[in-house]
Amino acid sequence: MSTPGLIISAPASGAGKTMVTLGLLAALRARGQAVQPFKNGPDYIDPAFHSAASGRASVNLDTWAMSAERIAGLVGARADAELMIAEGSMGLFDGVASAGETGNGASSDLAALTGWPVVLVLDVSGQAQSAAAIAHGFATLSPQVRLAGVILNRVASPRHEALVRAGMAAAGLRVLGALPRREAVALPARHLGLVQAEEQPHLAALLGELGAFIAAHVDLDHILTLAGGAFGTSGRPVAVAPPGNRVALARDAAFSFVYPHLIEGWRTAGAEIVPFSPLADEAPDPDADACWLPGGYPELHAGTLAAATRFRDGLRRFAMSRPVHGECGGYMAMGAGLVDAQGTRHEMAGLLGLETSFARRRMHLGYRLATLLAPIPGHDAGRRLRGHEFHYATIASQPDDALARTVDANGAEVPEAGSRRGLATGTFFHLIAPADQPDGSHA
Repeated sequence: MSTPGLIISAPASGAGKTMVTLGLLAALRARGQAVQPFKNGPDYIDPAFHSAASGRASVNLDTWAMSAERIAGLVGARADAELMIAEGSMGLFDGVASAGETGNGASSDLAALTGWPVVLVLDVSGQAQSAAAIAHGFATLSPQVRLAGVILNRVASPRHEALVRAGMAAAGLRVLGALPRREAVALPARHLGLVQAEEQPHLAALLGELGAFIAAHVDLDHILTLAGGAFGTSGRPVAVAPPGNRVALARDAAFSFVYPHLIEGWRTAGAEIVPFSPLADEAPDPDADACWLPGGYPELHAGTLAAATRFRDGLRRFAMSRPVHGECGGYMAMGAGLVDAQGTRHEMAGLLGLETSFARRRMHLGYRLATLLAPIPGHDAGRRLRGHEFHYATIASQPDDALARTVDANGAEVPEAGSRRGLATGTFFHLIAPADQPDGSHA
């Protein structure tokens, strides 16, 4: 028996798809249903909220970075759920200009691959029957994407709702719910999106309120009948070459950006993961054979990290005989120093010469295809890796040898090439998956 799925998408960012996704997860969980959440594309923040709302770990699915076999394995491993719900990214058809492993990263590519119908969230503020023209365009643009129906958001009044519904009926489109204008739940923001789920002191209450709001204004039973697709029902998790047999993994509020599918892939390959907390001044496990420092928010904890002498001394000792790799925030923590937003410099571990600053912010964003010039834990020199970069740090100094040749999704070279010194390596690049299509062409 296959597990049906749905994709929650929208014409653009800001239409309310995260609110609808979280509300659906919370409402269905309250009814006792097991719903497996996913997130289209690279994102660390939304999946943590998905997990809190559903009680099941949310997993990223990415057609630019992942092969169809890898996506099928991630879905198939969760076939014990009664329903799959994937939150889209940006607008339904928004992706990069060139194709990667199985698509260009757009939510529409994931819909076409999985066969999961799309529920389109429409912000109908400032319009009435005209909203149907937008929905009709999304329903007909691609024959490979099936629109299950629409949820109207920011409805001003019963009269407004009636006019929008009339337009949808004339266009032959299902209306699955209408959400009145209301700040049902307010989640604070940060420059990478929402504040992390673990930082929300009243998250359970907020999600409960949001679930009740969605349940009151959306036809949940009708939505369940529209779910479809049988993708991944025979899939199995695909192993990912682990950094080592026993991996010391930094894991706390400063180093939380590691994808669940990577940890799952490492474990599938037989690796043991040993977490430790730099913020608690813990050193990596001395019996581990590799250390991995994920991304996160080290700039918010720079003073604590600078004072964590046991962590820094232990990391330095570890790097004398075994490999240490850092991604983005982990890379910054491995550097010589970090300047926070107030202009104060904090000493970091000094495994690399990198100096970074948040006093002069500059956004770096996009998919990356990296060809390693030197090995990192789990991958040899010459290996191509797919991932993404998203940070606001300015590089003041990067004196060590380059770690990789990195290009964006269009093939343009990216200057942030990472660093290597001895057994220490680091990069602003977040790994999603090894490249199966090495030249970036469509599978």
